[in-house]
Amino acid sequence: MFISPLLFDLGGSGPTTRDIARTVKQGGSDALTEAERRADRARYQEVACRSALNPVKGMPFDWTLNPYRGCTHGCHYCYARRYHAQFELNADDEFASVILVKKNFVDVLTRELARPSWKGEYVAVGTATDCYQPIEGHYKLTRGAIAALLRARNPIGIVTKGPMVVRDRDLLVELSKVATATVYVSVPTVDEHAWELLEPGTAHPLQRLRAVRELVDAGINAGVLMNPIVPGFSSSRAKLERTVKAIADHGARFVGCNVMFLEDGTRAHFMRFLETEFPSWVPRYERLYEKKYAPQDYRKQVQGMIRLLQERYGLPPRGEPHEKPDVRSEPEQVGFAW
Repeated sequence: MFISPLLFDLGGSGPTTRDIARTVKQGGSDALTEAERRADRARYQEVACRSALNPVKGMPFDWTLNPYRGCTHGCHYCYARRYHAQFELNADDEFASVILVKKNFVDVLTRELARPSWKGEYVAVGTATDCYQPIEGHYKLTRGAIAALLRARNPIGIVTKGPMVVRDRDLLVELSKVATATVYVSVPTVDEHAWELLEPGTAHPLQRLRAVRELVDAGINAGVLMNPIVPGFSSSRAKLERTVKAIADHGARFVGCNVMFLEDGTRAHFMRFLETEFPSWVPRYERLYEKKYAPQDYRKQVQGMIRLLQERYGLPPRGEPHEKPDVRSEPEQVGFAW
């Protein structure tokens, strides 16, 4: 078995993500001999990050923070699956079972926020992988990052499927007093069958909605992103209405939605999932997703229904001038039930 010396020669600071990519390229993920296997059967590899704030382009925000890479939620539609290829890891099982932990994340972020060149710009937290996946309970990197952002009075938006976010409501309340602090809880559907199929490692949708209620009751601007709506799984009128009603019943301050998009590694993974679980759906999906996004007519149809439901249940769209820290899309004109 190949073992890279890079995992051992950084003076205790740990390998960088570049070192990890080099190691995996030469010896596969088994070469990550320092990765700790935990009770959830995932392996966690600590790494040393050189920067925490990540500049992005083409998004409704310019900076992101992601203390972890890879996610044990294992959602089959997750657009972030393709990012694991940056570390020579695959978008299938390794995305959910080999998690990189940026051990020095909070210290690096604190230094970056203190630089004279930093202008206190809005930061989107948890856009690549969930910042409140279960391992956060051990490392507390997200909590440490929010504390650093609070000290800097820096505006943030958090995207998560993790009810653990309520643990940090004390910090979020304080940050809300001095800057923008919005929590976007992802609840694509409350349909139990769709949830069990598509989001195998996540908390129950109603548990996530109860977290929204707790945050709102604490005075935090919190709402729901129905992202992504997945054709055939969660796109029927009845399922959309049940979900929007549940969101309203739990006091969300806003709701947003987009339909699933597929590209690169995520597309390949999702199509393999369909071939295994729903082989008869494969031809329809191949027509629907000839490109990254589903046809515009279908997307408009779904989004129009969501707007009607928002009005019916008194839910405003989004909820913040920075828009949502998450982007997705939709399916073909094959009937709204799809």
